[in-house]
Amino acid sequence: MKRRSIRVCGQEIEQPGHICAFFSSRDEEYETLIPYVRDGVDSGEQVLNVLDASRLQDHRARLRAAGLTPDDGTLSIASSEDTYLAGGHFDMGRMVRFVSNTLVDASAHERCVRTAGWMEWIHRDAPGTERVMEYEARMNLLVPTFDCTFMCIYDLTRLTGRMVVDVMATHPYVILNGQIRRNPFFVPPEVYLKDLLGPKFPRSSGQFA
Repeated sequence: MKRRSIRVCGQEIEQPGHICAFFSSRDEEYETLIPYVRDGVDSGEQVLNVLDASRLQDHRARLRAAGLTPDDGTLSIASSEDTYLAGGHFDMGRMVRFVSNTLVDASAHERCVRTAGWMEWIHRDAPGTERVMEYEARMNLLVPTFDCTFMCIYDLTRLTGRMVVDVMATHPYVILNGQIRRNPFFVPPEVYLKDLLGPKFPRSSGQFA
């Protein structure tokens, strides 16, 4: 399946790949999320949402109110606790394999994938969370192989300045104030990971170790 350009924040974007989305309220989140999800469903894509278990009931209610049908095989929903924090910690390799398997399975069925992942779980400081920006950078390595769109949703009110800098460095597109734009602060993953990991990067770059 060849993806057409997708529409985000009212703009037509050619295969953005990896987007960081900064919001300050839930209503603001869903003003962007609902059209993004609906566009994926209407296009026959595999749509995956991941967010904290405490938000799942409200999330499903908002989707249904918008005329969308969660958990119907096209629009899937998973909790942070069963994915990012399975076993009570963040295992970057496990999470990348989960995403990769989702992409491979969708590709075998000639479907594109788009995701929306809420990143609130990073504030729990669970073991392994220190590797989250390495994970974000490595997600960009999947984009050239798979026709996919990842949206990572951050609560702007909870981020430190250092965290904003790292998030901006690992996403080629950014949503802020309800608008999407190319991110001038994006650092290509090969450069970011080399700076982050030093001599470890050439050994593990293709393995997501």
